[in-house]
Amino acid sequence: MDSSALLDPAVIQDPTPFFAQLRERHPVWRVPATTLLLVSTWDLVFDAVGRTADFSSNLRSLVHRGPDGAPALFDMTPLGSNIETLATADPPAHTTHRRAVFPSLVERRMQAVEGVARAVAADLIGRFPASGPVDAVGAFSDLLPMTVLVEVLGITGTATVSDLLAWAFDGTALLAGTNSLERMGELTERAAQAGRFLGECLATAPPDPEAGIVGATARAVADGELTPEEGVATLTILLGAGGESTTSLIGSSLRRLAEDPVLQDRLRRDPTLVPPFVEEVLRLETPFKGHFRHVRQDTTLGDTTVHEGDTLFLCWGSANRDGHRFDDPDALRLDRPNPREHLGFGRGVHHCVGAPLARMEARIAIEEILARTEGVVIDPTRPPHYVDSMFVRRLERLDLVAR
Repeated sequence: MDSSALLDPAVIQDPTPFFAQLRERHPVWRVPATTLLLVSTWDLVFDAVGRTADFSSNLRSLVHRGPDGAPALFDMTPLGSNIETLATADPPAHTTHRRAVFPSLVERRMQAVEGVARAVAADLIGRFPASGPVDAVGAFSDLLPMTVLVEVLGITGTATVSDLLAWAFDGTALLAGTNSLERMGELTERAAQAGRFLGECLATAPPDPEAGIVGATARAVADGELTPEEGVATLTILLGAGGESTTSLIGSSLRRLAEDPVLQDRLRRDPTLVPPFVEEVLRLETPFKGHFRHVRQDTTLGDTTVHEGDTLFLCWGSANRDGHRFDDPDALRLDRPNPREHLGFGRGVHHCVGAPLARMEARIAIEEILARTEGVVIDPTRPPHYVDSMFVRRLERLDLVAR
């Protein structure tokens, strides 16, 4: 298999055939001329997640597009340990970081913002044009999660929802794998702007978890559990992951609905099917296609030898379509016996802390779309298009016609 396949525009738009080929022929595939390996089957991804002594979450390398267009790796180690926070930290540091923010993200707190989410969703849908297409990404699936996230985080200051969205997407764009080194430099500067803003929020926030995640983080800094730098890094990660994952999930859910009028009518008749529908979208259109792991020492994964310093990319999106784990893996089925038995929010110590929030927002988004429209279809003149990334599965555009 040629290394160019990883960043092929056709694979970016639809990775399903590529993932199937990996699972069948190269379950641990070393990208030619690199130290990057893609892990694609359920069993091997699950194995790697549990072996923290062998595979670290520390982000030591980033993929970029080399001058010849092929994937290459950028060494992150000169940045030091400041980048090892929450999603990229290992226990025991990860445990401390997670404990600092988790009380503000448990399901009890999600109930407190559910009314906010529903009101925002209803307002956004009310702005759809009475006739003609609307870009449901820009008008709905982008705005709903970030508006709610501002409430959950407890962000104050002059930054708008649009500013925060741009910062969130720039952060995950750094991991897209499709950028030139010059573009990565630009994105790094944008990330620094986000860090400065969040640093100001943290410095002026009351150290009180009841004030939101910024307040919970301020308390952890005041108590010495986090350094100020770790606090800012934690908020930066939550901004990016919280905005990215839910936006991706809602957009993919809308596309699935718009492509299947029978399914759409079924959910309208029985809204109790919305939660299993959301779980199937998480499985089939996993918001983060994968996450990186750093190989600590020479070892094996399956039948493949991996070496200290190698980088693994654990392909959640591929594992979630593994026929050895799921019956009829490419079909959206609302009757799966264990609907949450997927890797849509990762697994193990790094299972997404915001999963309850994302599930709640996606459920409300679909419930409100179904309740406030008679039907939605995709504009046939403008097919859906995904962002240029090997890392995330997020729609850049989704033109719908609602009636």
